[in-house]
Amino acid sequence: MQEYTVDMGSFFAILISMVFVSNFVLARFLGLCPFIGVTKRTDSAFGMGMAVTFVMTLASAVTWLIHRYVLLAHSVTGANIFVRFIGPETSLEPVLRTISYILVIATLVQLVEMFLKKSVPALYQSLGIFLPLITTNCAVLGVALLNTTATEEVLTFPAAVFQGFCAGLGFLVVMILMSGIRERLEVLDLPEAVKGIPIALVATALMALAFTGFGGLITVP
Repeated sequence: MQEYTVDMGSFFAILISMVFVSNFVLARFLGLCPFIGVTKRTDSAFGMGMAVTFVMTLASAVTWLIHRYVLLAHSVTGANIFVRFIGPETSLEPVLRTISYILVIATLVQLVEMFLKKSVPALYQSLGIFLPLITTNCAVLGVALLNTTATEEVLTFPAAVFQGFCAGLGFLVVMILMSGIRERLEVLDLPEAVKGIPIALVATALMALAFTGFGGLITVP
């Protein structure tokens, strides 16, 4: 598998892509649960965005190492004992990849949860159930898979980590934007039928439409 050569221009392209052009929330529609659930207040949205950015960055680093030096190096020899039962043409690498990535993400989320509970209890309380749900946030798993399996050319380790960080940064940006919009919507005299989640979904759709204007900046694979 060919390794993707990355220069400074490519790093800039990754930044623009992950934050604006191919934002995980507004372009790929991943991570919508915390996006809608934690954007009622800007401080909670900022805390969740920072937590997700931290998890995405470290998960990108650890999963890249697991994919390169464990799964690719030992998937055939380690899985041969099972292949005879499920068929010779079956590869267990995708299954092992998903399981290992989720375990890495769950471990990182636990570290974040323990840190916030001890150091920032107010933020820990405001995030509530959405903090442990980062484990099941498909955006975090999505960026890990994007770094290792999305294209034939594999990103280098620095590029994969930077792409994970930029994906988290893009998540943080839209969380803060959405929280500002929803705080303003709270003081408006809206019909009861559209208050809360309905108007939040409408605002999300309009934000996604607005972000399509960045589509011509770079070419997204």
